[in-house]
Amino acid sequence: MSYIKHIINLTEDERKQLTKIIKTGVMPAKAIMRANILLASDKNNAKKLTIAETAELFHTTSTTVQNVRKAYEGTGLKATLTRKKRKTPPVPAKVTGELEAHIIALCCSQPPEGYSRWTMRLLADKCVELEYVESITPMTISRTLKKMNLSLI
Repeated sequence: MSYIKHIINLTEDERKQLTKIIKTGVMPAKAIMRANILLASDKNNAKKLTIAETAELFHTTSTTVQNVRKAYEGTGLKATLTRKKRKTPPVPAKVTGELEAHIIALCCSQPPEGYSRWTMRLLADKCVELEYVESITPMTISRTLKKMNLSLI
C-alpha cells in the first residue's frame, strides 16, 4: 500500500456540508467534484480508496485528487471548494474618473470648427491631442458616455 501524504479527517459538520453540496447540486461542477473527492478521501470513510481509484471514480486525474487533498489540509474546507478571488484586474482600467470628467467636459463643449456636433472618433482624437491619454478608441468613449447616461444627439 502506498503512503498517503495528505490525510483527510473530516468532522461530522463538514461531512454534512459536503453531502448537502453534492445532493443539491447548486454549486459549480468543480466544487461538487472537489466535495466528492474530499468525502471519498475521508479517513473515516468505510471504503478506503487509493488516490488512483478516487481519480478514476470521479473521472479526473490523480494530480487533481492530490491537489484537492493538499488544499484542504492547507486552507480548509471553504477555500478548497471556492475559487480564490482575484485581487487586481489583469489589465488596469484606462478610463479613470479624471479621464471621464475630461470626456464629459469635451462632450458638453462646442464641437470643432466645421462640425455640427461631436462624434465618438472626434472625442477620441481630441483626448489624445490634449494628452489626457496616450490612446483611446471611439468605443471606449461610447461606453464611458453610456455609463454616464449621456448622448451625443
